[in-house]
Amino acid sequence: RSLGCVVWDAALVLAKFLDTEAFDGDGPRHALRERSVLELGAGTGAVGLMAAALGGENVSDFLPAPDYILIADCIYYEESLEPLLKTLKELADPETIILCCYEQRTTGKNLEIERKYFELLQLDFEWETVPLDKQDEHYRSEDIHILCIHRKR
Repeated sequence: RSLGCVVWDAALVLAKFLDTEAFDGDGPRHALRERSVLELGAGTGAVGLMAAALGGENVSDFLPAPDYILIADCIYYEESLEPLLKTLKELADPETIILCCYEQRTTGKNLEIERKYFELLQLDFEWETVPLDKQDEHYRSEDIHILCIHRKR
């Protein structure tokens, strides 16, 4: 089975979060409108499609750094952690907002992989967790987390 053929729960949670007042505020224009948006590894691209529907612009040239990088369910495979973080470090500048949504898995090596991700992440980035009550009321779960990440200055 192909992992890219599934709309993962974390992708749905992140896509719906983009359309919340907690993310967008209450201004007349959506926060993504005319902003450059890059989606990394979110299965079928549901998060990128939602970002585009809300006015985000696709990134095809990585200079300058994108305004937003969206990541859904990409920290379950140990071999991808270092390449993912290397990619983020190369693409993001301190103004880039990285939204990372992941499902906390407790089977097998998943907790160890998650620990390693945060250990590597803290070397170059800082983050805060989006509280559950700030996420979409119908598309949220106690075991799915959204991080707002910035590259350290």
